[in-house]
Amino acid sequence: MEEEQNELPAPPRNRYKLIKYMTITLFFLAILFFAGFTGLEATSSSKFCQSCHEMKPEYYTWKASTHNEVDCVNCHTDPIFKKLAKDKAEGLVGQLKNHSLNVTATPIRMPNEVPNSACEKCHNLKTRDVTPSGDLIIPHEKHLKKGVECVQCHSSIAHGKIVDRKMTYQTDYAKWDQSVGTQAMSDLKFTRPDMDTCMECHKARNVSTACKTCHKTGMEPKSHKSPDFKTSTHGLTAGKDLQKCDSCHGYMSKEKIEGLEAVSSVEKVLKNIKTTKPHITELDYAKENTFCKDCHSKRPASHNSRWMLEHNIQASKDKQKCLACHNDQQTSQYQTTTVACSSCHPAMHKGFDKKRHPIPLAAIQKVTNFCYTCHVKRTCSACHRE
Repeated sequence: MEEEQNELPAPPRNRYKLIKYMTITLFFLAILFFAGFTGLEATSSSKFCQSCHEMKPEYYTWKASTHNEVDCVNCHTDPIFKKLAKDKAEGLVGQLKNHSLNVTATPIRMPNEVPNSACEKCHNLKTRDVTPSGDLIIPHEKHLKKGVECVQCHSSIAHGKIVDRKMTYQTDYAKWDQSVGTQAMSDLKFTRPDMDTCMECHKARNVSTACKTCHKTGMEPKSHKSPDFKTSTHGLTAGKDLQKCDSCHGYMSKEKIEGLEAVSSVEKVLKNIKTTKPHITELDYAKENTFCKDCHSKRPASHNSRWMLEHNIQASKDKQKCLACHNDQQTSQYQTTTVACSSCHPAMHKGFDKKRHPIPLAAIQKVTNFCYTCHVKRTCSACHRE
């Protein structure tokens, strides 16, 4: 009995401490894991990107794009979970560093291109039918076999090339909202693959650039089939929509045409510009495009032996037609022929004594509307420009 009454030895105190520490550790790990998962999920939303004001242009253009139901992280982070957290941490550290040094983060550019694997999470080109617009021929399978990445053609699908369009500078952040984003993405030439991309890639890879390579039809518009199109009406057509003409004839020119860029819809909003017309006229375009110049530099059949005696009649009827090849002055930056009006009609005031003029004139007097108080504007403006 005495042996039974002997008390069992007490368990070591270290055992209770170990259990206590393990319980507390597991509790805090559960809290940290929950907080981390919740934070990771919250920072994976596209709305979180909007919270950083540097991302406003990217957010609002994405919101107006065809990919507005695809979260940013689906394309702009590594698909592996462990890399996702690292991307976020590095991005956050980088932004904090920029703000602390008061360094602007614009223009924002991706350090790496979006891989095909990100696109293929939604798009399966092996099972998905592609319906190109118009008569275009787009063999996606051939491009993939040659190692052409999706973003080489579709890089502007979500943001409309706003970095290249100089629209992401810090001074414009306050102007960005959903309406500006919608305007930026409304211009299809900035959201769809353009012909320049196709042509540059084909030339670099020695692939044919003939029209039939990418187009099913002969590509000749109906207006071009009119009998008098080449001799009479093509200039009038160009005056109505010069950009449309350039979409084909620009590639036929041996030299790049400057000044054809029209004012974009977003520039109108940000800079309060009223017009969208290009900075070059159809008359100057005909003198710059080598495809047009090849024909315009030839002497027309109407310029016969009596032309010198009769050309003033034609000029008085339609001087604009003459200016498609000629200039008023020989000093114009656009020239198709070396013959200008001033070649035969020198300045009317050569040898004119300014002292005899009833009103004092400056050493280099420019023409103003005041001159036409006495002079005939139609006569003077043929040579003088205000």
